[in-house]
Amino acid sequence: MSEREDAIFKTTGCKWLLPVSGYLGLSLDQVNFLACQLFALLAAFWFRLYLSPNHASPMVRHAVATLLGIAFLLFCFGWYGVTLSHADILNGLLHYLFFLSPLTHTHRYSMVTAMGYLTACHVSRVFIYSYGILSTDFSGPLMIVTQKITMLAFHLHDGKTSEYIHKNTNRSSTNAGQTCFNVRPTLIEYLSYNLNFLSVLVGPCSNYKDYIDFIEGKHISWRLKQHSGTCNGQNGYDKTPDPSPLNAVCRKLLVCCGCMFFFLVITRSLPITYNVDDHFVGHASFLSRLTYAFFSIQAARPKFFFAWTLADAVNNAAGYGFLGMDGSGKPCWDLVSNLNIIGIETATSFKTFIDNWNIQTGIWLKTVCYDRAAKHRLALTFILSALWHGVYPGYYFTFITAIPITIAARAIRRSIRHYFIGSRLLKLGYDIVTWAATQLAICYTVMPFLLLSVEHTIVYYRSMYFHVHIISILAAVVLHQKHKPREPSATNKPSPPASSSSSAAACSAQCQPVHSNNNGKVN
Repeated sequence: MSEREDAIFKTTGCKWLLPVSGYLGLSLDQVNFLACQLFALLAAFWFRLYLSPNHASPMVRHAVATLLGIAFLLFCFGWYGVTLSHADILNGLLHYLFFLSPLTHTHRYSMVTAMGYLTACHVSRVFIYSYGILSTDFSGPLMIVTQKITMLAFHLHDGKTSEYIHKNTNRSSTNAGQTCFNVRPTLIEYLSYNLNFLSVLVGPCSNYKDYIDFIEGKHISWRLKQHSGTCNGQNGYDKTPDPSPLNAVCRKLLVCCGCMFFFLVITRSLPITYNVDDHFVGHASFLSRLTYAFFSIQAARPKFFFAWTLADAVNNAAGYGFLGMDGSGKPCWDLVSNLNIIGIETATSFKTFIDNWNIQTGIWLKTVCYDRAAKHRLALTFILSALWHGVYPGYYFTFITAIPITIAARAIRRSIRHYFIGSRLLKLGYDIVTWAATQLAICYTVMPFLLLSVEHTIVYYRSMYFHVHIISILAAVVLHQKHKPREPSATNKPSPPASSSSSAAACSAQCQPVHSNNNGKVN
């Protein structure tokens, strides 16, 4: 049996599109995923037009969204889809059981249970099946479900115990008061949030309160009300006209077409594995290896761009994802966007790149880990991210390597940036240099994530002479200093500010739904 036939034989998903897979030269799981997402796009338009809150009750909308999501899982993963549903129902029952325990521990039990189940599935797929299920990777949807289960538990805990909101009043990126809730979800609400067809395959993970507002028809009207400060209709929602997402959906679909074209034409000609090819590593110069690594990583991004942008378009087509009105008065549909391509490609710092990549996962990491850890927040967040992604060694190489790079980037920026911001020319030069350094650092950091294995990662690091590790650790050690303000003398002591209202107003403006930006994350 050939390798191709063996892969087909071990596929657990539907095989109806096998001829299409052979014609396009794509794996069957990719074709099934694409078919489901395109069907989801059509279903989303139908859902918004014919199952709108004006035509259907929330119960009907919940039920239809859930049933379609389960159908997609069964189509793509077959009996593995049952495993996914079983994980969600199991955690749902445990979620209700946890209400019998003290509220201070509910979110922790949910986190341990969900992450434990996810890790067990990661281990079974990699080690027990020994990569045998070649065309079925069920970990993606399960990772999204894990995010949703834990996000819901943490937000419910925050709503029940106001301690977290009071403690994090000044953390505008968390928007604790806007995302927390204190009413236990019903079973259909819980299943709909976790298994709805809009996000069951590739996400993104949005917060529960926004999703329920969307199902109940309050999502857009509430944000328009926040923007205008007025209330239309008896309940503030009924008579507010909803802006159309059509322009946003079309724009995002054009981006998807460009990404697909780039993937089919360019990505395949720059395989990641060539970075560890024996002949290439042994005969190419360091500059050639560095150049190929840079362009091969750039070429690997469009498949992520495609999947996340298409998922964003599906949510928008259903009427979900409205963020508010932008500065020019046009509707912005980026509430559940998972990336900012321009921000990624023009990032001049490691943090800026992370802030614009996998945005919703970054928000989840901040919610469940970074904002709550008492010590070593950065390291714990990166380790949780690695554990969530899976058990491949390359994931851990990537996220552990990111720790000293992030610390070094902070130290370098804090130490030298102020020398370059006084002149436009110097600032331009600084931006160019930091852009190149950031992109090369990202390339070096992400490579093990795509290579996966220890052997290939070590070959790549050796071919690069571990230069980013060495530079970042040295920079972190030499430049990382605690900047403590000097005590002013009695005669030169500055007068206190007249009022802090301007800072409070700035913070308040950042928290408004129509102006907020969910990019402020630490991954």
